[in-house]
Amino acid sequence: MARVHAEFTYAHLMIACLRSAGLAARYVSGYLHTHGETVLGAHASHAWVSVFAPPFGWVEFDPTNNVRVRQEHVALAWGRDFGDVSPLRGVILGGGSHALSVRVAVPALGA
Repeated sequence: MARVHAEFTYAHLMIACLRSAGLAARYVSGYLHTHGETVLGAHASHAWVSVFAPPFGWVEFDPTNNVRVRQEHVALAWGRDFGDVSPLRGVILGGGSHALSVRVAVPALGA
């Protein structure tokens, strides 16, 4: 069974709750700049939620870290769920075992 990262699970759960309440919600995929902090989802792909909340428009929340999305959240794509914005897709042909490892560095401008 594939291992699912917590941020993807929390984002999907929050989207389901918002949609069940009749609100428009979308999945956001991106990265998280941490300034050396220890936060979940750092140094890899991260996900959060965007909900349409009139009269404010689209408001974004990071349920994994229990914060409103800030400047440190770098959005790459928006969609209905992970399937719409998957950062990697492909097919592996052949036998043997394999593992995917990702590490992302998000430096500040001018660094």
